[in-house]
Amino acid sequence: MNGVDNYFLIKTGIFCNKEVNFTTYSHKKDTTMKFLGNVLATIVGLFVFFMIFFFGILLIGALAGSDSETVNVKSNSVINFDLSKINNDYAGKTNYKDFQFFKDQHNGLSDVLKAIEYAKTDDDIKGISILNSESNLGLAQIKALRDALIDFKKSNKFIYSYADVYSQKGYYLNSIADAIYMNPIGEMDFKGLSTEIMFFKDFQEKSGIKMEVIRHGKYKSAVEPFLDNKMSDANREQTQTLLNSLWKSVISEIAVTRKVSETRLNEIADGLLARTSEMALKENLIDRITYEDVYHNDIRKALKVKNDDDYNSVTIEEYAEKIATTSKDYDTKDKIAIIYAQGEIASGEGDVNIIGEGSMRRSLQEARKNKNIKAIVLRIDSPGGNALTSELIWREIELAKKVKPVVVSMGNYAASGGYYIACNADAIYAEANTITGSIGVYGMLPNFTQAANKLGLNVEQVKTNTNASGYSPFKPLDDNYRAFAQEGVEKIYSTFVNRVAKGRKLSFEQVDAIGQGRVWSGIDALKIGLVDKIGGMDEAIKKAASLAKITNYRTQDFPEYEKSFEDILANLGLAQSKENIIKEEIGTENYMLLQRIKRLQQLKGIQAILPYELKIN
Repeated sequence: MNGVDNYFLIKTGIFCNKEVNFTTYSHKKDTTMKFLGNVLATIVGLFVFFMIFFFGILLIGALAGSDSETVNVKSNSVINFDLSKINNDYAGKTNYKDFQFFKDQHNGLSDVLKAIEYAKTDDDIKGISILNSESNLGLAQIKALRDALIDFKKSNKFIYSYADVYSQKGYYLNSIADAIYMNPIGEMDFKGLSTEIMFFKDFQEKSGIKMEVIRHGKYKSAVEPFLDNKMSDANREQTQTLLNSLWKSVISEIAVTRKVSETRLNEIADGLLARTSEMALKENLIDRITYEDVYHNDIRKALKVKNDDDYNSVTIEEYAEKIATTSKDYDTKDKIAIIYAQGEIASGEGDVNIIGEGSMRRSLQEARKNKNIKAIVLRIDSPGGNALTSELIWREIELAKKVKPVVVSMGNYAASGGYYIACNADAIYAEANTITGSIGVYGMLPNFTQAANKLGLNVEQVKTNTNASGYSPFKPLDDNYRAFAQEGVEKIYSTFVNRVAKGRKLSFEQVDAIGQGRVWSGIDALKIGLVDKIGGMDEAIKKAASLAKITNYRTQDFPEYEKSFEDILANLGLAQSKENIIKEEIGTENYMLLQRIKRLQQLKGIQAILPYELKIN
């Protein structure tokens, strides 16, 4: 043996001489590993147990939470009208597939409107208090609330309003109150409507990041910020006309409820003559300047409750939950389906904020095939989105029309793709301040050629055929590809116009003249034939019933969204979303700007969407 072998034998011999100790060491090691394994198994078992227990409690709580008995409305009560958590027309129905668990939410605007209607004849409800209530709802939704509250007042029950600060939209709603209170050092924002658009042309040239634009429609202004550094005459014309129309609808209603002329309201807005509580009182926009405790004492007087006693109240969310779960007439056989299309139009399942192909087509098919559903009302609140998805939804509506009436009710928006899915309905209802039209199409392609060159980057291509490489963001857009892209846009636009022409019984030329991407208010859309009537959801439902020739019916809400286990975790906050993390770091306003840029980068296919992100101030 060589030296290495001898050394190995010596080392082995040493261990052999301590054979008993080695065996003891191995035994101890095995015992330790078994112990650790048992501990680990126990920990895993406990984790699984607590997870099952945790979700079990949540499911039981959710089920219990849907029990109307948990909402107790006492006699001589007031509804606290806090709208801060009311964000959509439809709160949603969700089927969590992994757990075979169904959750039906009741905090949508539609639920609130039903609750107000029911409260008129509810002997336990004596009035409504709108206290420092702010809302994320749009103008058309606020209009629907105003109408419901004005109708509520016919029951001779009171509506009181108090605010430290009245925003313009908040005052539009609160102006229907029997008595409007304001803090002595409060403020009112009453100045008219405005909007602003950011332009990126110079930024593109300086950064080298460019958006290649293919469009049809001189008013399709979503892409204008990437083509110029100022607003075009066409864009300014449509924006000014739109704002004027929306503002007129607002002040005309305030003029009626506050008995102040439209002319004077415009003078007040021009001069900011209601900016303080004293000035607002002088202009008859409010009724009393005082503190909140006095406001509550006045409610006590109306309820005949002593000043030292608390008065009974219930939140509008709680009351809507109670009404939604107790007042349904399930014995009525005939139904009208209300299908809510809210948010941008996109592929995929969708949710309460996204009009998804999956949930929308499934809902329309179910409503069409259900023999107890006699008519369909499609409630649209959308600026548009994916053109292909819009076409697929349009097709489902076309199929449904052959079986039963389809009526559209427009909310804040039913523009571009939102109008695409509305245009073939048997009847279209819009609010005066609905934003609609925008019949136009565009496509955008991000191009980083200049930016890459500035950074010293170069991209080379190898291909077998002329158009094999398609579009590359690192190569200039060539005329050949632009021609193909323009051809696609023109085809979609032509299809869009033909769909509208057929649905609205107009010629191609007539639709093209009012199309070109131009945006209209509901009242102007009525004049040019894009809608049939000015009215809200109730009017649309009555029209659907009339077309279906039914008088005794109930409504059924759609869609029912399908969600997974991961969605549950995100909703419970167990897994903080990327969105919330970014918002915490950069703030909500900056996050929204970031999302706008992200959406522009992620747009796939040709778009039929509102010409710009319109934030009206």
